[in-house]
Amino acid sequence: MTNPNEFHEEIGDDHFFSQAMNPVRKDAFDLSDEQKIESIKKDVESILNTLGMDLTDDSLKGTPNRVAKMFVKEIFGGLNPSKKPGSSTFDNQYKYGEMLVEKNITLYSTCEHHLLPIIGRAHVAYVSTGKVIGLSKMNRIVDYYAKRPQVQERLTMQIVQELQLVLNTQDVACVIDAKHLCVNSRGIRDIESSTVTAEYGGIFKDENKRKEFLEYIKLETKF
Repeated sequence: MTNPNEFHEEIGDDHFFSQAMNPVRKDAFDLSDEQKIESIKKDVESILNTLGMDLTDDSLKGTPNRVAKMFVKEIFGGLNPSKKPGSSTFDNQYKYGEMLVEKNITLYSTCEHHLLPIIGRAHVAYVSTGKVIGLSKMNRIVDYYAKRPQVQERLTMQIVQELQLVLNTQDVACVIDAKHLCVNSRGIRDIESSTVTAEYGGIFKDENKRKEFLEYIKLETKF
């Protein structure tokens, strides 16, 4: 029989993901942020103690609390639905009918297999069918879904699905190019490789429209 630990270790190294939604329990938000911070603080203290670190040292005294606050308030804040950004839309009064591309959106996420950073860029596009969204809202949507223990494929899908819902159109696309520190700094330790994922909806399933989107991404931005 396969060792369960070895099986799950292999899944993590292969970046397998099991579902399009983040696997969150029904009781995930029963505790307040403050209660979660206090609980995680104790867990971090236990980890550091187990590793043999001296938590009386001035440099380490505040580490458990800092890590706990970072987990709850920052890098995993996107797990909380109450922190979902508002996505007000507006009528497309200019009748702009071509694609709109927001490229080079800075992306910071965390690999759910090793809890190490994912760092990269997201490129998002849509074609309006009557509604438009503020440019900064697209960045905020990327940031919200990135602030979770994530798998890049799932993150790409979630960004597209959210914009499709908000804009009431299937004509949305997203490409993400990112480095995974679980690959770059451990395991194979390949510092040059990056991972590219794409999700195309509606009109972007057409080959010519996809090519147009990808050409926009290649354009050099000059100031």
